This record gives sequence, structure tokens and C-alpha cells, in this order.
Amino acid sequence: MNILKHPIISRRGFRYGGALQSSFIHSSQDAVLEVCSREQEVVIALGSNVGDRLQNFNGALQLMKKAGIHITRHACLYETAPAYVTNQPQFLNSAVRAVTKLGPHELLSAVKNIEKQLGRTAGIRYGPRPIDLDILLYGRYKIHSDTLTVPHERIWERPFVLAPLIDLLGSDVDTDDVACWHSLAADRGGLFELWEKMGGESLIGKEGMRRVLPIGNNLWDWSCKTSIMGVLNLTPDSFSDGGKFQPIEAAVSQVRSMVSDGADMIDIGAQSTRPMAPMISVEEELDRLVPVLEAVTGMPEMSGKLISVDTFYSEVALEAVKRGAHIVNDVSAGQLDPQMHRVVAQLKVPYIAMHMRGDPSTMQNNENLQYDDVCNEIASELHSRIRDAELSGIPAWRIIVDPGIGFSKNTKQNLEILGGVPKIRAEIARRSLGLSHAPMLIGPSRKKFLGEVCSQPIATKRDPATVAAVTIGVLGGANIARVHNVRDNVDAVRLCDAMLKEKTS
Repeated sequence: MNILKHPIISRRGFRYGGALQSSFIHSSQDAVLEVCSREQEVVIALGSNVGDRLQNFNGALQLMKKAGIHITRHACLYETAPAYVTNQPQFLNSAVRAVTKLGPHELLSAVKNIEKQLGRTAGIRYGPRPIDLDILLYGRYKIHSDTLTVPHERIWERPFVLAPLIDLLGSDVDTDDVACWHSLAADRGGLFELWEKMGGESLIGKEGMRRVLPIGNNLWDWSCKTSIMGVLNLTPDSFSDGGKFQPIEAAVSQVRSMVSDGADMIDIGAQSTRPMAPMISVEEELDRLVPVLEAVTGMPEMSGKLISVDTFYSEVALEAVKRGAHIVNDVSAGQLDPQMHRVVAQLKVPYIAMHMRGDPSTMQNNENLQYDDVCNEIASELHSRIRDAELSGIPAWRIIVDPGIGFSKNTKQNLEILGGVPKIRAEIARRSLGLSHAPMLIGPSRKKFLGEVCSQPIATKRDPATVAAVTIGVLGGANIARVHNVRDNVDAVRLCDAMLKEKTS
């Protein structure tokens, strides 16, 4: 027998109506499905610990779309120790929010079919599996049948399920569906209070559970240390080192030096994005980039290091990743090329989404410098662009955020950003807790505002100020520092990491 309970819900408070048994108790699944024919918002958990776990996730997401399950949000990605049956490989876990017109049992059939297509067979309960898809929530309904229980009966005891579910929410309760989900929690205080009682953020990095971002064949836990991204400009007109590294030999030598000094990543850019810089064509950018990129990827010193391509052209991103780049760094977050999000989604690489208004030639005009609250507006505008990226198929677990220091900001606003990293995260969290946990990159290196504060008109003389700026940002919660002078900043972030570790211990 199937029973659907439809809670009576509003964002201002929760109360339940009884089971509407005259309409919602049925002896057949089909009768229930007719009641639920309108589009519903659902939450589906994903898990995998057999084979290529990430590829299993990618396959599941693609098959969901084909089945009429349209994904709107992704949680972070977690690597977790197995539960219940412990002598098996570690799991990847996440969750998605989606909308569908499938009824609850149709949805159950769809996810079971996806599991089958991806190679899941009958096995021991809680044992290894290439993919596990569980319906956690279905609209505003409680469902009890012989084959389906919603909310999923074990949400409330599993951190590896509850953490991704929390990621899919904002700290603001913004819809009646979300209000209902809080009311369905096994705690009167809702999902957030339940998560805090379980341990909340203190569980991440402990108890066999870490938040990770996939890069190449590896899973990157950005909480372990701050990463240094060394800058390699292949342009004749960059503000700091224009023209120095255009020859292949000079570029390779500079990369070798930065890696020797401790760089974790090299960011290669062949298009200047300094204020008032003219745009060059895709063809010219590739002519500058490809020979150097091919030389750098062939360097023995680059083993274990990451390469990011700094471009706002999707065609350049595509060619760079084909030739070995691991990350796409887009100063426009998709604004300057409408194909960028779609291409990056297909490439399945991490995507750095930076905040900027306008383009390099207009970003510093008076209109683009108008903010009532720079940190809150950066967060709001970045979230909007990242939501577009998600809807195009880039999961939140591949997103790195960059508040865009020096891009459509004046000196005062840049200083506010440096000290406002926690505020930016908190504002993003109002809309998406998952995105608020994403790695954050800051790039103050040698920029004009440092020269104005320190009376240093020459860019290369701003390295001490850069070290101070990076220190402020990292102590505030930044995870990647993009810099020209690697050696001095490596020591700075090591000290910051030691201080942060001491503080949390």
C-alpha cells in the first residue's frame, strides 16, 4: 500500500495536515503517480566506490538528464570511509537538486535503471557498488510504500548523506519546498540544527570524510594547505612583465624557476586583461599560447604540478585542455563568451569563475565601480554567474571562486575584498552553502592599488605589499594565491597555514 502525506507548509512556520487518505492511500503505484503529475523538486544522493568513481558520477548525471531529471544544483564532492561494511574501498558521495515530472515511483524506476546501466548488480547490503542513487526528498511529500520511503529513512544518521544535502540549501530558507524539507527533519530545529548536532563542519577532514575537488586523475583537498599559483604572462603588454616571457625558452626558464621556488600551479595567459587592454582574436591568442603550453607540459619538473589556462575564449580553453591544461581560469565567469560554460562542462575540468563587470576595456569606468556593498554585491553577482554555469552542466564540485581583485574595483574596494573574504563566503552561503565552501583564489599580485597604498609606481617593486595582501587573504580563508613572485609568497602562506592550523587545534 502507498501512502503520501502532503505537509501544509510555509516559510514562516511548519505545520502538518494529516494523511489525506481519501485521495492519497492507494493500492497501486499508478494511482499515486497521477496525483503527482506536476513538476516536483527532488533531492537525489549519489555514491560510488567501485571502478572510476568520478566517471560513474558523470555517467549518472548524463543519464538523469535523459530520463527527465533536470539538475539545478550540485553539492560538494566528498570522499568518505565506508559505513556498516567497512572492509571495502572509500566512497565518493554527493547529491543534486533537480526538477522532474516523474511521479515518485516512476522516479525510483528511473534511478534504478540508471544504476543498472552503470553496472550495478545485486550484492551485499551496504557493500561495494559502482553507483548508488537514493531519493532523499520528493517535493513536499512524505511517501511510504513497499518499495519507497521518502524522506530516505537513514538521512538523519549518515554524515556522508546529510553534508551534501546541506550543501544544496542556502542559509536563507528561500522556497516553501526548502521550508518543508526542514520541517521533515528528525530534529525540531530543522536540517541545520540536525547537522550541527551531528558535528557539522567539524566532521569535514575528520571521521573519514573530506571535501574534495577532482583535478585530472586526483582528488584535491584544498583544506590541507594554501596553494601557490605562479603567473606566466605570454603577452607583450601585461602591466607587470609584458614581453619578458614570450620566447619559449624564456617561458620554460620562468616556469622552472617558479616550480623550484614552490609553485603548485602555473597559470598561463596569452591575452592581457589589464585595464584598457584591447582584445586579441582567438587565433592570435592560440598562436602565443600553444607552443609554450606544449613545451611546459613536456617539462619533467611539471610532474605533479597543475597548469591553468587564463582565457575568456571557449575555443582557447578547449585547445588548451586538449594539450594538457588542467584548469580553465576565466576572468569573465562566462560573460565574454556564451559558449564557455557549455565547453567547460564537456571538458569536465575545474573552472575558476572570477568576478568582473564589463570587459578589460570598460571594467574601470565609473559605472562599473559603483557598489553599495562591494563584498555582498560580488557574492551576489558571482553566485548568479556560477548558477548559470551549473545549469550548463558544470557541477559545484568543479568550481573555484575568485572575487576579482583589481577588476572593476578601485583601491578602497580592493582593500575591502582583502579583508572581506569571510563576508563574501557568508553572503554566498545565504544562497548556496555548497558554493560557499568552494576553494577561493585571490590575485592581488603587484596590482595598482598596492602601488597607490605604498607609493610604488613600478609594478615589480610591489612584491612586499603583495606578500602582505596574500597574508591577509589567506588568514581570512583564501585557498589559492595567484602571484608573480613565488618564492616570497610560499613562505608567507606556510606561516599562515601554520597559524590557521594552530588556531583550529
